[in-house]
Amino acid sequence: MEMVLDGQAIKQAIREKAAEIGFCETAFAPARTTPKQRADLSQYIAEGRHGDMLWMPDTQERRSSPEALWDGVRSVIVLGTNYGPDFDPIADVTKKDRASISCYAKGKDYHDPIKKKLKRLARWMVEEFDCELKVFNDTAPVMEKPLAALSGLGWQGKHTNLVSRRFGSWMFLGEVFTTLDLPPDAPDVDHCGSCTACIDACPTDAITAPYQINGSACISYLTIEHKGPIDEIYREGMGNWIYGCDECLSVCPWNKFALPTDEEIYKPRPETVAPKLSEIVALDDPTFREMFRGTPIKRSGRNRIVRNALIAIGNSGDISLKASAAELLSDEDEAVRDAAAWAVSKL
Repeated sequence: MEMVLDGQAIKQAIREKAAEIGFCETAFAPARTTPKQRADLSQYIAEGRHGDMLWMPDTQERRSSPEALWDGVRSVIVLGTNYGPDFDPIADVTKKDRASISCYAKGKDYHDPIKKKLKRLARWMVEEFDCELKVFNDTAPVMEKPLAALSGLGWQGKHTNLVSRRFGSWMFLGEVFTTLDLPPDAPDVDHCGSCTACIDACPTDAITAPYQINGSACISYLTIEHKGPIDEIYREGMGNWIYGCDECLSVCPWNKFALPTDEEIYKPRPETVAPKLSEIVALDDPTFREMFRGTPIKRSGRNRIVRNALIAIGNSGDISLKASAAELLSDEDEAVRDAAAWAVSKL
């Protein structure tokens, strides 16, 4: 007689397999978000806090809940991968002739390795439980952080990012939507208390209130997602960040419990550790692609990264960098020309 596993036994088997594959955390969420989470998303978009990420309003309905994205889903498995740094993520902000890069982008682009792990888990689940499923890792309109909070993987801090008691602020997320009807785990409780460290640390005041962020003012958005010239009101706050920003994450007290990643692919490559601004702005498209091959930075393209580096030069106060900026006053890209002119005028 064939043995029938109950939901808890299936969950335990999935957790063990996920750990074997290399995920540091596995938790289970319901296939629907809460009314508050859906309302928060609607308000975020209605107030224009998504900036020029037009895919957010375009996909709002599908993003609002797993069931809206796939009507066959019955449970969501949320998986975490630790990319914790073994160095101070904001150590480079004082090196004015150098660039700061978010620690998640210093190593290999996480998308492919995590997607491969998700697919490996998915194949096993299909064989083991004869279920249907879909896997996601930044590849579809999924409310990753709210679902992770519902699963108990952590909670959304006052900076709106996920915080884990085991891994602090440093986890990549992936999801498996499945037709298996599994009992969800209990959500974690909010452990932020009265702390406002992340709010106080934001250089552009993008965290407008606890649990409220103006994405269009966030340095990560400005340096990675935003196309064209950057509003001058944000430029000085950007400091020397050229890709992402770790300031609100790095000050979180929960990071004192975080463990450095043991995955070599997420550890910094030499070319991503405080590169010289003068070298960044001298890159043409082929040399840019070669320098940042295999990292998330490559996806933003040469023009945006050079634009960001020029703003960092303008913020440096280093007159020796003026000539490097002046070289780009006639660049083919409008945003690069604009940033070059601003940098030259600042110096």
